[in-house]
Amino acid sequence: MEIDKLGNPCFKFVLTLFLYNHRIDVASVTSWLAPIIWEGTFDPTLIDFIYKQQNLTIATTVFALGKYTLFLKEFLESAEQHYFVGFRVNYYLFTDLPEEVPEVKMGENHSLTVRKVPSMNRWQDISMGRMEILEKLIENELASEADYIFCLDVDTKFYSRWGVESLGRLVGVIHPWFFDAPRDQFTYERRPESQAYIPAGEGDYYFTGAAFGGSLEDVHHLTKTCREQMNIDIANSIEAIWHEESHLNKYFLYNKPSKLLSPEYLWRDINAGAAQIKVVRFSHVAKNNAEVRPNV
Repeated sequence: MEIDKLGNPCFKFVLTLFLYNHRIDVASVTSWLAPIIWEGTFDPTLIDFIYKQQNLTIATTVFALGKYTLFLKEFLESAEQHYFVGFRVNYYLFTDLPEEVPEVKMGENHSLTVRKVPSMNRWQDISMGRMEILEKLIENELASEADYIFCLDVDTKFYSRWGVESLGRLVGVIHPWFFDAPRDQFTYERRPESQAYIPAGEGDYYFTGAAFGGSLEDVHHLTKTCREQMNIDIANSIEAIWHEESHLNKYFLYNKPSKLLSPEYLWRDINAGAAQIKVVRFSHVAKNNAEVRPNV
């Protein structure tokens, strides 16, 4: 079996995954033939073996400003148990309080780089500002440092494997609140004045802004486009309903992800069940927004 540097498997490997698929209760492929990754749709031993031969590095960014540093210890400790175990991972942590970053032992071939960024008064600005920071990080540093990049929310915890089955050219995570909802319930931006506007009747899936990734080239194009579209909105005195998540969904509508991750990869609450969810890999943790956000 052959597989290229960016993880695009040959036909034989695609066929192997297809034959392995044990799920008939969920869709495991999109209308544009991108795989949707659920428990039971891949063989972890086989896929780890294939990707191990490529000597890959996965950059992973996380933002912890203000009181969000409270979530860092659990995020990092759980990541070190479940996130790309056995592969090279470079975490890039952006925070305005570097002195509050906890000491967490990194596993083999895992490293943590802390970068100080200015404080912000609105959580919306923190959220939207990630796109520009990611764009510049890829441009200025990562070209020779990583093969893939993921951007993850910090108020989260890993509970099970998140591995190389998630790698792809452009990767979106299906939002846990909408994975089984009809399209007319998706909370896309519906005001034509916004660059994030998606007309009624359009759209494939609703993607979370809390986790996305892909190749450096593709994620750079995504972040650059979203940053430009948000700047146009700012100039026109409009803010999309769900901020950068709205712009991300607009981008994915016209730039189809090459791989989708099921809500196993960003669940809504570890205690909330759904028949389709056989394993929770990564989930938001309970929090009081009024206590941790600079504004509500």
